Amino acid sequence: MNIRIFILLAIISITGLSCQKQLDLYPHSAASSTNLSAKDVELFLNGVYNKVQNAPGRESYIFSDLIGGNLITARGTGGPIQLINSLLRPEQAMISTSWNGYYNALYQVNVLLESASSMEASSRKDEILGAAHFFRGYIYYNLVSRWGGVPVLQKNTTENIARNSEAEVWAFIESELNLAINQAPNYSNYYYVSKDAAKALMARVKLAQGKMPEAAALAEQLITGSNFKLDSFEKIFRNQQNTEEIFAFKNLTAESTITISTLFYTYAHPVKGSYAYAPANDVMQLFEDGDKRKAMSIDVYGSDNVINKYPSGQSGTDPIIVTRLAEMYLISAEAQGITGLGRLNDLRNTRGLPSISPVGDAAYLNAVLLERRRELLAEGFRWYDLVRLGKAKTDLGISDAQLKLPIPEKELVLNNLLEPNPGYGN
Repeated sequence: MNIRIFILLAIISITGLSCQKQLDLYPHSAASSTNLSAKDVELFLNGVYNKVQNAPGRESYIFSDLIGGNLITARGTGGPIQLINSLLRPEQAMISTSWNGYYNALYQVNVLLESASSMEASSRKDEILGAAHFFRGYIYYNLVSRWGGVPVLQKNTTENIARNSEAEVWAFIESELNLAINQAPNYSNYYYVSKDAAKALMARVKLAQGKMPEAAALAEQLITGSNFKLDSFEKIFRNQQNTEEIFAFKNLTAESTITISTLFYTYAHPVKGSYAYAPANDVMQLFEDGDKRKAMSIDVYGSDNVINKYPSGQSGTDPIIVTRLAEMYLISAEAQGITGLGRLNDLRNTRGLPSISPVGDAAYLNAVLLERRRELLAEGFRWYDLVRLGKAKTDLGISDAQLKLPIPEKELVLNNLLEPNPGYGN
């Protein structure tokens, strides 16, 4: 769906979670946001959770691993660079699906913001607005970290819109997350948007921009607060109640199209799958002896290497973690430089590894990056980590153009104000 041709609300026959309670399946459609009552706004918020979760497609959650060297084609003979080159093309379906999906979700978020703004003043109104601003910041983080400058739509429109600069997009994300921090509900459950979820995403945003003191301060607020503590991988990645997740999509089987696990298991595996992607060879050597993450992250079934973080296969779906405390430890460790070694070792010790003592800033950054790769494998971080740290070209062998995703080919045709990213032609 092109960003300039949104006219009517799509019918939302979906389930999800509101900020206060789980709602029943409730179809809802409308031609104008002004027609939504306060009750409708609550139901629409429920739909927005689902829309933001589902619209970008399942590969959007692992795309940074697909083009970041963590994954290879399971039954192919090529390595990571072959997969990267096959995916980073303007006509590639995954590129257009994620672009269209993020803007499709944005349309619904904008409708929610317009509708909620007309409600009578109340604490609940503020909470709904806070959740909506969080989702808008989250959507634009995913857009800017992939494509750079993109059109910023604060209101839905049928007009062609040119790209904002990358700096303008980052500034918009920060403004949205500041609103979310102020207005979203206090933390109650990691399947609901909260002030803490907004702080965690803001820490990620600050790190991406090199705003290190601010990134570290936000991460430390969550580390030292009372709501979260590091927990075991067995709980985190086997859908058990845990103290580490800050925000995640519940991803219920009945209302989800996000079946990530089917991509990683073979049909011969007990849970079955299409086995589209396998961990790269160096990923299979990534984990040290004693690392408690290993069994939950990778496995060998028969002779096939598999990613093991999403265990449902064809039998169901798995929660999609957006932010968790381990990332905050890694953000604090990176943002503080070598003085943050204690946070890096805290995480390592919790995962069963001994403390380390890197010598020099370069060695320390490499140690943090290695720990990020282990901790966040198949969670959608690797390519952008390498890009933002200036290591993608040397570590992956990619070109200057491949430091950004191509604007989808169809978007360039439909919106003559969009300019392609350099290196991808017209």
